[in-house]
Amino acid sequence: MLFSSITFLYCFLPCVLLLYFIVPNRMKNTVLLLASLFFYGWGEPKYLIFMLASVTQSYIAALLVERFRGTKIAKAALAVSAVASLGLLAYCKYADFFIGNFNAVTGLSVPLLKVALPVGISFYTFQILSYVIDVYRGDVPAQRNFIDLAMYVAMFPQLIAGPIVRYSDIAGSLKNRKTTLADASEGITRFSVGLAKKILLANSAALIVSEFKAYGEKTVLFYWLYAAAYMLHIYFDFSGYSDMAIGLGRIFGFRFSENFKYPYVSASITEFWRRWHISLGGWFRDYLYIPLGGNRVKPMRHVFNILVVWTATGFWHGASWNFVLWGLLYAVLLLFEKYILRPQARFSVPMHIYTLLFVMLGFVLFDAASVADAFMSFKSMFGFAGIPAVNAASLYYLKSNLVLLTVAVVGATPLPKRIYEKIGGTVGGSRVLAVLTPTATVVAIAVCTAYLIDGSFNPFVYFRF
Repeated sequence: MLFSSITFLYCFLPCVLLLYFIVPNRMKNTVLLLASLFFYGWGEPKYLIFMLASVTQSYIAALLVERFRGTKIAKAALAVSAVASLGLLAYCKYADFFIGNFNAVTGLSVPLLKVALPVGISFYTFQILSYVIDVYRGDVPAQRNFIDLAMYVAMFPQLIAGPIVRYSDIAGSLKNRKTTLADASEGITRFSVGLAKKILLANSAALIVSEFKAYGEKTVLFYWLYAAAYMLHIYFDFSGYSDMAIGLGRIFGFRFSENFKYPYVSASITEFWRRWHISLGGWFRDYLYIPLGGNRVKPMRHVFNILVVWTATGFWHGASWNFVLWGLLYAVLLLFEKYILRPQARFSVPMHIYTLLFVMLGFVLFDAASVADAFMSFKSMFGFAGIPAVNAASLYYLKSNLVLLTVAVVGATPLPKRIYEKIGGTVGGSRVLAVLTPTATVVAIAVCTAYLIDGSFNPFVYFRF
């Protein structure tokens, strides 16, 4: 089930909200868990088994870790839990990748398993791993109520595509939370912003991408238009989902951390990854990079740590050499900024251009069907593929989408938020916004609904991870 669907907006969510707010507090987690299991099982109920098995083993492992803290039993429980979680992820997501590469190297024909990827498994696996590790480290107590732990993992607002929520961030809210009118209002507004990002901007940018892929005669201009459109599409698609998740969490009394902070205004790749998919970057920092030694090691060891972390980051996104190279590209750029780039050059206009260029090229690699296709796209973008620089069709696509691209570019910056805050900073402006904000929220939901009624299936990009 998608947040951006009529079924979710007008059937599932109203029923869940009604039931959630009429039951006693002691029943709210149960209601939210059952609703989340229904939400997850809507498309493929069989994958509920994987998720519930993962929750069960982490529940037992955390209790064992706490009961036998400081002993070999605790270490064994942590190790078994980690192997179980990562093993399930590897089986579902990476088995055919390894078999295919093994066949290519050896010339054998080991049959592929053809396991369908359960939606959201990469996200909930990382939540489960972080929970058991945090219990082992003594950062949080083990959760003794199975329903509460299962609800933390399966909570539908963040289950499918994040943010990756740490148990420590919401542990206190699992039992003691309440939703005020202000929470509900801000949650609905935030949800509507995310919905508008997805339906009005991400889906519109996706049409440019689809038209590019379907059109036969490509030009250099068309390749750059595609790259810019995909860059905007993936940002508004993923940040829109995060906005909706954060908004829904707020309605239910949870405060999820921000996952995006206007990454396209970054003046370095280092800054970009402090603003893009923040919950994933934080996870790899705390559970892989720092345990490896972080940057408090000799330069060669630091280079090794960066390469390991970013290879893992790329591989987390998908079982393809595209994603591995995508991660390694960022590793090289981060090392370049750390050891070669002069500090005084890191905030100049050319640095903004450099950052956007490599992020754009990275997303071309990210979206390509293969590494060969990605490099052909790079050749085409820079005029080395023997295609025309421009033609009438590419000019038409540019002109017809110029307004959309302009609106999307402005929307990807803090400018709209700053204008909103500046207006709200005055007495008269705050009164205007008190009326305008709920009105705009209703209008946004209505317009998006009209698009959804007329539209087709529109999954989020990160659902495939």
